[in-house]
Amino acid sequence: MVNCEQAASRILHIKQLRLEGLPEEMRRTLKEVREKRGWTQRNLACRLGLTQTHISSIESGKIVPRYDTLLELVRILDRDLLMVPRALVPVVQSLIRDHLQPDQNGEGEERSLYATDDEDSTQEPRDEV
Repeated sequence: MVNCEQAASRILHIKQLRLEGLPEEMRRTLKEVREKRGWTQRNLACRLGLTQTHISSIESGKIVPRYDTLLELVRILDRDLLMVPRALVPVVQSLIRDHLQPDQNGEGEERSLYATDDEDSTQEPRDEV
């Protein structure tokens, strides 16, 4: 059971994280995804009803967007926020990295998370004996 002192310590830690802005990796990813779509900060801002300065401040870590703004920003970039148990974060990150790696032909398209490189996705599943 968590006592009040531990809870207060956790809340203080959360507030300190909030003051530092979004994690650098998240900010970098948001920017990379925006740029891959060919959108400027101004293009993205217009789609969200924000200013270019606001998008710049989010990407640079100067401000932390409200949750609803962050969710809308992520979704307009065809991504989503997902709550994952901390113990599984490395596994999920590994799956994402593997999914986005270039295939053997050097193409960087997203691949199915469920098919292996040597499987043809059009083949019927085989019954194991």
